[in-house]
Amino acid sequence: MVDHQKLIQKHAEKLKKAIQHLKYSFEKIQILSTDVLKLTEEQLAEWESFVSRFSRASDLFFVKYLRTKILIQDPGFSGSFIDSLNQAEKLNFIDHADPWLEMRDLRNRAAHEYDDEHLEELFKDMRNLAPLLIELERKI
Repeated sequence: MVDHQKLIQKHAEKLKKAIQHLKYSFEKIQILSTDVLKLTEEQLAEWESFVSRFSRASDLFFVKYLRTKILIQDPGFSGSFIDSLNQAEKLNFIDHADPWLEMRDLRNRAAHEYDDEHLEELFKDMRNLAPLLIELERKI
């Protein structure tokens, strides 16, 4: 039998570490342009690091931490991603499902966006939602 309490502790530790890395990258990109054509290679590398860390932290939250937290409250839960967000909202783990759904969409887009115009929008959107992820550190 799975010990969900030990599992949630393990996921919380990994998530906190991922958020620490995200915070570092978030600080670095605050002053950077989102216009890919104006970025130096070093600046682009900072953005790519931020996007990667944003994606990792959000994945750890959605797939590991949140899922386990829901299973602790509702052991029979077997819903979809949207169902998980709605359940998390009902259980007061998150305030509203919508920004988290957008965050998941951004993470998915990050894996497939290659042209400069879409990258600029992706950078802006991730920078706007990152504080929500960073705030999790205080809540877990």
